[in-house]
Amino acid sequence: MEILLYVAGILFMLVGLGLSIGLHEVGHLVPAKLFGVRVGQYMIGFGPRLWSKRIGETEYGFKALPLGGFISMSGMYPASDGKPARGIFSALVQDARSANDETIADGAEERVFYRLPVWKRIIVMLGGPAMNLILAVLIFTLLASGIGLQQGTTTISSVNECVLPAGTSQTECQPGDPATPAAEAGVLPGDVLVSIDGAAVSTFAEATEIVQASPGQSLDMVVARGGENVDLTITPIAAERTLTDASGRPKLDAQGEPIVSEVGYVGMLSQMGLVQQPIGTGAAMTADNVGRVASIIVTLPVKLWDVGVSLFTGSERDPDSPLSVVGVGRLAGEVAATDAPVLDRFAVLMSLLGSLNIALFVFNLIPLLPLDGGHVAVALWDGVRRAWAKLFRRPPPAPVDATRLVPLTIVVAVLLIGMWALLMIADVVNPIVLFQ
Repeated sequence: MEILLYVAGILFMLVGLGLSIGLHEVGHLVPAKLFGVRVGQYMIGFGPRLWSKRIGETEYGFKALPLGGFISMSGMYPASDGKPARGIFSALVQDARSANDETIADGAEERVFYRLPVWKRIIVMLGGPAMNLILAVLIFTLLASGIGLQQGTTTISSVNECVLPAGTSQTECQPGDPATPAAEAGVLPGDVLVSIDGAAVSTFAEATEIVQASPGQSLDMVVARGGENVDLTITPIAAERTLTDASGRPKLDAQGEPIVSEVGYVGMLSQMGLVQQPIGTGAAMTADNVGRVASIIVTLPVKLWDVGVSLFTGSERDPDSPLSVVGVGRLAGEVAATDAPVLDRFAVLMSLLGSLNIALFVFNLIPLLPLDGGHVAVALWDGVRRAWAKLFRRPPPAPVDATRLVPLTIVVAVLLIGMWALLMIADVVNPIVLFQ
């Protein structure tokens, strides 16, 4: 059964990845067709064709290597002028021009991509990443507001009997240790928090915030017990707590020392459970993940170096290091096979899929060909040249011939292939493990 669950987790992620790639290409396809561009192919995968069907002027299909997808638009770049390319990379440039010329069908010379206004070209190229961003928002919204996030509920799981002396290794109550405020107030395991200090609470985090802000203050508290509301009075004691940032790391003062604050403490713990969040939480989670993935992209060379070092030395990999499709599949299988409630496992799988869409969104915005961001950069440069000519009342310049960038494009493609190869090998030999 564990093996079947592991395989099911991998299949879930592969299907999710396939849908994400397919919808990414739909994000390019729809605006391209709306703007009148002739689209010859819509393909999921690369390499040999497995299946295809022509509908109208477009061939839709699947190819053998499920490593991405593409649409083939007529005239991504201007048609060649018939003059041979010059330079040491002339053969590469000439091949790119010939391949581009072949996409321009007879009678459809006006339905080419490069003739679109700059803003339309940008919309077409950003349509794919935008689709991944929309998918991420939908996934995280379903996760947060539909399924719920794992956090403390308002149900009390346990009450500490005493306040343990600070600065000691004592773990059990001894005679003479003072009782905790929760024990003194009569809070019992199974009580459900209704309100504190007159404020209704729906999560344990809300209750904690009130308690921590009220050291030494007497607070009225209402709990539900046995189907009835019970009125209690609780007085939090003062305790020291190290302040942390959003990532859980200690905040430091000007001297580099952890910042310690005095907060209220009552000594009660909550049951953990899935708590549904406000509808906007999914968008906030998406924004947070975009920031984290962007920081990984910015430091990608360093991250890849660390992955290579861990691969050859056998040291433990950084949990925040980039992953290949193999690594994501392994994590999905590991999550599906773990001993946890089904809904919890499904929530983690959905979170992985949402993060994968964010990675596709951010990575494709890098302004280098052959990525979507590279095509956007070419369109913007074309727009700048045209605006400059118009400003000084000069004739419109010829469209940007991006085939001249083919050598750089090949270098980028080789680097991308090398990156994926490194990550795939590392994910097989020295994978990130969630559960030891």
